[in-house]
Amino acid sequence: MLRLILSGCNGRMGRAVAAICAAQPEVEIVAGFDLLGTGDGSFPVFSSPAQFEGQADAVIDFSSPAALPALLEFCMKRRLPVVLATTGYSEEELSAIEEASTKIPVFRSANMSVGINLVMELVRRATGALWESYDIEIVEKHHNKKVDAPSGTALMLADAAASALPYQPDYIYDRHSVRKAREKTEIGISAVRGGGIVGDHDVIFAGDHEVIQISHSAMSREVFASGAVSAARFLATVTEPGVYSMTQLLERTAQG
Repeated sequence: MLRLILSGCNGRMGRAVAAICAAQPEVEIVAGFDLLGTGDGSFPVFSSPAQFEGQADAVIDFSSPAALPALLEFCMKRRLPVVLATTGYSEEELSAIEEASTKIPVFRSANMSVGINLVMELVRRATGALWESYDIEIVEKHHNKKVDAPSGTALMLADAAASALPYQPDYIYDRHSVRKAREKTEIGISAVRGGGIVGDHDVIFAGDHEVIQISHSAMSREVFASGAVSAARFLATVTEPGVYSMTQLLERTAQG
């Protein structure tokens, strides 16, 4: 039995994770963390991680950066591995995550979809083949409740492209304030917010005579919830502190 704690249990993604776990008899959510300290009654919910005194195997976090300090303190004190699926961290918060990873296993990904992580590899390969003659632009689309922009996934895709370039590109988020031609060293990143879009990402390679596009569309939040539970399963088997990602999970899956 995999015993999980769900941080951000009352949010959209938290509810999706709870639904995924409810359908898997070998997985149990033993507690939830939420600022209000209330839930639907299927498991106890605490307003502060420090209030939970039970046992667990891993933590899944789909909350907000504001919850990070208390969550990391709890996980380090209890020596619990944590899956961080929240986005929008500041540099200071990223440093705190790095520090925590010296004491506990930390699985961090801005996107828990297996598909998007495979797309990242395609972007790396395409960039390596096309960068001299093609401009790279990324367009991401999300629902109107998402507060951070660009998305963490868009930045992951930009980083994947950058890793295949022989130079350090400039990420350009806003073009309206500067009237000048596009520089070759730019990667443009544009954000769309509207309606109930779960998550669409397009990486555009624009040449003089053709346009190549690599796209990923999430049809429901369940794809992220399922990936987070898979990450928790993986992390529960890890004994060494460190930062882990979908790369290690996919390698483990490929090995059987």
